[in-house]
Amino acid sequence: MLKLEQISPKMVVSGLDQSGNAEVVAAVPVGADSVTVYYKTMDGSVYERMLFRTDEENLQVAQAGRPWAFDAPPEDFKLGAEAFRINLAYLFDPMTAVHTSNVEPLPHQIIAVYESMLPKQPLRYVLADNPGAGKTIMAGL
Repeated sequence: MLKLEQISPKMVVSGLDQSGNAEVVAAVPVGADSVTVYYKTMDGSVYERMLFRTDEENLQVAQAGRPWAFDAPPEDFKLGAEAFRINLAYLFDPMTAVHTSNVEPLPHQIIAVYESMLPKQPLRYVLADNPGAGKTIMAGL
């Protein structure tokens, strides 16, 4: 909690502006229980706000920093990029499920799924075939 008397220029304060941290440009006392604060947001806009004793509980000194940085672990970035790539893989390869699974489907299974079932939307089928024909594999595809 930050007291009104402690607010000074060049201080970065959270809770002053709803967009995030703000840097105090000037603080002018207006009586014993209020202060007019001129502050600058992180995008460079300058604003004015009257603060009262009731506002003290929402104010805190914050660390000045960039809204973004390139200091994350590279493994996390690689994981995120790979997840995004996999999420969009179907746009480049409509048979992504076939190429990424450890299952080797037979030609009749691929034809049934990718040429007969999927082009006909909405997909409402009863998948029925002889025992051992690969219905589970077709449902997975």
